[in-house]
Amino acid sequence: MSNPGTPTFDQLRIFLAVVETGSFAAAGRKLNRAVSVISYGIANLEAQLGLLLFEREGTKKPQLTQAGQAVLAEARTVAVGIDALRAKVKGMLEGLEAEVSLAVDVMLPSDRLAVVLRGFRAQFPTVSLRLHVEALGAVAALVLEGRADLGISGPVGAMVEGLERCMAGSVALVPVAAPDHPLARVARLAPGAAREHIQLVLTDRSPLTEGRDFAVGSPHTWRLADLGAKHALLREGIGWGNMPLPMIEGDLVAGTLVRLALPDQPGGLYRFHALHRPDAPPGPAASWLQQRFVDLGASDQGSGLADV
Repeated sequence: MSNPGTPTFDQLRIFLAVVETGSFAAAGRKLNRAVSVISYGIANLEAQLGLLLFEREGTKKPQLTQAGQAVLAEARTVAVGIDALRAKVKGMLEGLEAEVSLAVDVMLPSDRLAVVLRGFRAQFPTVSLRLHVEALGAVAALVLEGRADLGISGPVGAMVEGLERCMAGSVALVPVAAPDHPLARVARLAPGAAREHIQLVLTDRSPLTEGRDFAVGSPHTWRLADLGAKHALLREGIGWGNMPLPMIEGDLVAGTLVRLALPDQPGGLYRFHALHRPDAPPGPAASWLQQRFVDLGASDQGSGLADV
């Protein structure tokens, strides 16, 4: 069994031009080549592959054979890949990053993240994205370590030395519990009532916040590194805890969670900051990401809440 040769990209371009234009002459005009060059290129491609790609007899226009139809799909895939490679290299030569590593706080509303990344994909189709979703100090830690070019961190990030920062919006955190939780069944809660019950607390693996608590109002805590797990346990009535309002609005409407009127734990604003290292300023694509988060965050309303 003979093995096919390796066609050149120029041969594939000629093949695709003939298919797209419908004739050797039109392909020659499109590529600014003589018809003889087009015919020679197709003949060489057929010889390399050991296949007849076009039926030339009995027709004014070359028609793809069954083998030609099969080769067409692969040739288009190769052409798209080469075009993407050329676009990526062109962007790099112009200073555009090949990849952006983005770390975001788990409290950042997912709808906002999706809007930003959808726009990023349209604006920078050749730039790859590496996304990290972390809690508390882990976002700032990734930026400090150089593992993330840009971080969208919560309030902990504003306390970290050695990073450039700017405001990037906020989200309301509210204390909630399941409707059958003891705190949810009391119409008027006294100060300190929450201290008698398990509080589900978000934690992280970052040394930046090791041994530190944020918005903890109970000595009885369960600590979780996953916000989704915290949400599920709250709905099961295992404890109470603060959650970003956009994430649990549907639960409040459906009655699967109840907002708690805790006089000494009312919740508050969780502010976001865009972070980067001063010795590694963001490139064009990362700068675009940062500005989009800042612009969208500018319309956030505090509703009279204090910072958490």
